Amino acid sequence: MIEVKEIGEYTVKVDYENYPESPREWDNLGKMVCFHKRYSLGDKHDYKPNDYESFEELKKDILKNEKVGVILPLYLYEHSGICISTSSFSCQWDSGQIGFIYTTREEILKNFRGKILTQKLKTSVEQMLEKEVETYTKYMEGEVYSFEVLKDDERIEYCGGYYDSDECMKEGVDTVNYMIKKNVVHQEIL
Repeated sequence: MIEVKEIGEYTVKVDYENYPESPREWDNLGKMVCFHKRYSLGDKHDYKPNDYESFEELKKDILKNEKVGVILPLYLYEHSGICISTSSFSCQWDSGQIGFIYTTREEILKNFRGKILTQKLKTSVEQMLEKEVETYTKYMEGEVYSFEVLKDDERIEYCGGYYDSDECMKEGVDTVNYMIKKNVVHQEIL
């Protein structure tokens, strides 16, 4: 249990989610092309590690084949867990490049209803791709949370998929406050 909060006759409990869904299963803006000997990381793709002598060759191939609008490198740090970032890590022994995250020009213009891929738009998209990588890292590190609301030791509400424990508790508390405000009465579902 991460945190418990009592609110009147309700209890909000925040804990790690047991079976979180990979955020790479969502409708993401970016596509992750990763190579690693021990882990299956990122998204499914048709690129093969033996076809490339370097990540620079892979990048050139992605740029040629995918009509890329924005592409960022992906680095992995492995030490008592794994972490992915778009910036390199300072440890040369436990880290290195594993691939790229990119999105196509077409996806960017479609999602942002634009006609021109401006530098400002590219910067915004880079930030969004970085957030996708952060979320994926939290998933891999087991930092996915859920809350449950109990009344008389009986669960009356549950929600998971939070990547911040404070946000998760806030949602649980907001749920209880809504129930109290609306005088929601829990009824057994038959």
